[in-house]
Amino acid sequence: MSTSSSQGRGGDSRDHRGGERGGEFAEKVVKVRRCATVVKGGRRFSFAGLVVVGNGRGKVGCGYAKANEVPPAVEKAIKDGMKNLIEVPVESGTIPHRVEGNSGTAKVILLPASPGTGIIAGAAVRAVCESAGIRDVLTKAHGSTNPVNLVKAALDGLKQLRTKSEVERLRGVTLS
Repeated sequence: MSTSSSQGRGGDSRDHRGGERGGEFAEKVVKVRRCATVVKGGRRFSFAGLVVVGNGRGKVGCGYAKANEVPPAVEKAIKDGMKNLIEVPVESGTIPHRVEGNSGTAKVILLPASPGTGIIAGAAVRAVCESAGIRDVLTKAHGSTNPVNLVKAALDGLKQLRTKSEVERLRGVTLS
């Protein structure tokens, strides 16, 4: 498994490719948290990893897992993310319509953008959009800035997206 690492403000943002998934899905480590419990001999550390998994063509998911070391936490989070994949309708590199996602006190607003705009988002929401294959989108986060809640809120918003043909089929009408 090859690893290219770049350390940013949001934590460790590694991009893993390959392995047992045949190279189809890319994983982005959004955040690694360290937790300490105080025992008689000092402090004992454990780690929690938040990973976004996506194929860049409309499938994306997130995983969150804990372990005593960082690599097992990340691997467990990747496995969890593969179980929680959702399908996202991407129309010419952007989303079909405005949508709001919520998780806890975090609220993420996703707006379609014209070609060439890029992904205007913070680290956590950017990882979700890039993994889903969205190239042009405007986002705004309100409330909590907790990366776990922001990723879940972004995924909640992406779950709500519907294409024009889906809406026509569901409502039984023709939209102009």
